Amino acid sequence: MTSTHEILNQAPPREGVDEYAANVPLVEAVARWGRRGPDAATGDLHAIGSLVGSAAFQRDAERANTQPPVLRTHDRWGRRVDEVEYDDAYHRIMAAAVDAGAHTSAWADPGPGASVDRAAAFFLFAQVEPGHSCPVSMTHAVVPVLELAASGLRDGWMPRLLSREYEPDLGGGAERSALVGMAMTEKQGGSDVRANTTRAEPTGADGPWGREFRLTGHKWFCSAPMSDAFLVLAQAPGGLSCFFVPRVLPDGTRNVFRIQRLKDKLGNRSNASSEVEFDGTAAWLVGEEGRGVATIVQMVTRTRLDCVIGTAAGMRQSVAEAAWHVRHRSAFGALLVDQPAMAAVVADLALESEAATLTAMRLARAYDDDASGAEVAFRRLATAVSKYWVCKRGPGHAYEALECLGGNGYTEAFPLARRYREQPLLAIWEGSGNVIALDVLRVLAREPEAFEAFFDFVGVAGGGHAGFDLALAEARSVVHEVSRDAAAAASRARELTERLALVLQAALLIEHSPGAVADAFVRTRLEGGGGMLYGTVPPGADTAAILARA
Repeated sequence: MTSTHEILNQAPPREGVDEYAANVPLVEAVARWGRRGPDAATGDLHAIGSLVGSAAFQRDAERANTQPPVLRTHDRWGRRVDEVEYDDAYHRIMAAAVDAGAHTSAWADPGPGASVDRAAAFFLFAQVEPGHSCPVSMTHAVVPVLELAASGLRDGWMPRLLSREYEPDLGGGAERSALVGMAMTEKQGGSDVRANTTRAEPTGADGPWGREFRLTGHKWFCSAPMSDAFLVLAQAPGGLSCFFVPRVLPDGTRNVFRIQRLKDKLGNRSNASSEVEFDGTAAWLVGEEGRGVATIVQMVTRTRLDCVIGTAAGMRQSVAEAAWHVRHRSAFGALLVDQPAMAAVVADLALESEAATLTAMRLARAYDDDASGAEVAFRRLATAVSKYWVCKRGPGHAYEALECLGGNGYTEAFPLARRYREQPLLAIWEGSGNVIALDVLRVLAREPEAFEAFFDFVGVAGGGHAGFDLALAEARSVVHEVSRDAAAAASRARELTERLALVLQAALLIEHSPGAVADAFVRTRLEGGGGMLYGTVPPGADTAAILARA
């Protein structure tokens, strides 16, 4: 009998991989900036890498996205419950991420490099299943905001945030752990949160948790609505303020938190996003009344960093899948990886991935508790420009990697279709392109020391590459021109931000990556030696050396 369905020339499953060990740039970054140094053991990161690279974890990642959350507004007796039900696969992923400290380990065990180790753990989980990263990131980022709360609120909730237990169900207030979300966006406001209309009325019944208010209003986007508590912006008598809103009140009863519907999103399917209604909802003031933006920005700054880390993680998944495919599939008599056109594409994708990974990890180091004043100033600008550029590069990068797999890449049976839908979110979340670019202008006008620290940082890489030196000089020139012409500043905000981001990435690669990587990046991204699309690496680029790191 003749077989008509013999499986030939297909890549084997990419399973049983230690995703940490396989990611050379990430391993080098943790050795360089992590708390344990180049000679210390990193067994926990290898354990995470092996977990997320396992067939079981990959099946859970797929299932969490194909069996998305479901809203249950009422129980069968008609009582309002406002619960979101997730597949067990999602809960297994969340439990693993929390157990590994991907949320708050940098706060629980602080010290030089702690933020890098936490960022690496977050990176590895986000590489395979990005949706759950939303509540993980927000729980990490809420910690410095909660430090501004009344002592009773802070002392009661902080141990729960630092816990490595995962309790998926809302209980009666006796839980040992907690996750935190946020709700800022409204229908009429979007990024313009000062236009918010949700009202906060003081009750006068203040206690250990601080000043108590009642909220009334609607939020157009509430992230991770099954979290245990949320930071919410609302208009108090003294102006826009930040509030802590628990799902369960101190007496064990449910707070008024009406989930109106779940958003039907392009991607990020495993993570619920919702509209919520507040109607006399109990809330406690965090920070000063009237300074809600200044308070919640402590959270937003760190979730912006996680947008960079998450996009870099997605780029790593894209490169890893593409490199695996081309090393196992043949066409026209040769492996794809041995064909110059395909090798150039994957090498170019690897350049982008390595630049994003170094940027993310170096930024994380600047968030450690030993950060100097110069480091704090540097991260203020560098986080914004990196969030803009790295996140905007994500979707195109995912598409090009998907194309490397041909028709397989366009099917839901392979992870890159899911990744392609996922990457645009991180460019939108926590400030889309124009919001971030205008924030860079705000830094230029109000915090010039951040620009000084930034140029001091990237200037260390000068003198070794003419293309970089020219790009650095041009970036300085644009900063000078924009600072002198306020009328034209907004129209050049994106240009300025892009130049700064590319200079930062090039400086990091020149300082810390092999010469073949740094040279190819500078020639393609700064000198114009490449094209608008991936794969036009300049003549003489050492694609084999670049691919060896992928």
